[in-house]
Amino acid sequence: MSVSLEDKLVVAISSRALFDFEEENRVFEAGDPAAYMQLQLQRLDQPARPGIAFSLIRKLLAFNDTSSQRVEVVVLSRNDPVSGMRVFRSAKANAIHLQRGVFTQGRSPFGYLRPLRAHLFLSTNAEDVRGALAAGFPAARVLTESVLASVNYPNEVRIAFDGDAVLFSDEAERVFQDQGLEAFQQHELSKAAQPLPGGPFKPLLSALHRLQRAGNSQMRIRTALVTARSAPAHERAIRTLMDWNIHVDEAMFLGGLPKGEFLREFEPDFFFDDQTRHVAHAALHVPAGHVAAGVANSVA
Repeated sequence: MSVSLEDKLVVAISSRALFDFEEENRVFEAGDPAAYMQLQLQRLDQPARPGIAFSLIRKLLAFNDTSSQRVEVVVLSRNDPVSGMRVFRSAKANAIHLQRGVFTQGRSPFGYLRPLRAHLFLSTNAEDVRGALAAGFPAARVLTESVLASVNYPNEVRIAFDGDAVLFSDEAERVFQDQGLEAFQQHELSKAAQPLPGGPFKPLLSALHRLQRAGNSQMRIRTALVTARSAPAHERAIRTLMDWNIHVDEAMFLGGLPKGEFLREFEPDFFFDDQTRHVAHAALHVPAGHVAAGVANSVA
């Protein structure tokens, strides 16, 4: 019988995004890969502590049960195969069921997202994230300085998304960057009934929507749109989601207010934003990732 990942939500994740390998990484970044490999081998039976994306992965895998496997998590890492052994052992020690991993020993691994048909790639490597986004995959650079996720909602996967250049295209953001707030508001008001094109994270939101509809008596998904938009530009965002037939549980139109405190109240397992200043502020309160997409991340 052939094995397939069809009809599953597939998440690819680097080892540093899943586990706290910061001490080991400092050895690697000092320019001694052999010492790094030896350190990982010495610590083979020492389970790594949970990393920034650990809560998100653990909760998503909780959608699997004996009757159905709806979520697949694959480690996709620049690590060497020896370090890969520690990743799998750490997963087992932390009750994370991982079966698959690709370890490329320094080479960029994002090309393997294609055969995986991944719905999300989480990595601490900015270059790999940019490559994944350019290839059409939802991807974010995990900020390892983020605080860990709250433990207050063990039976809910909570995910928060920025709007423009994340869930939606950067069409409106380009107007704002070029012409300012007033032109942006007028542009969105005049196009309120016209759905925005999808952004890089629309496929993930759609996959989460399908997972939620599939049902699970033990777990549910709660999503939030957290955007700098305000009235009257809010209407186009809402109508776009309606046109996609996708429901979000909460929507926050903050009109430029800092997002961190609002995210702290929502307590997501992860937050995605394209603006580095928003991500940096959010990381003080919740696990956060930078989506290097759209005009705000254009390389001059």
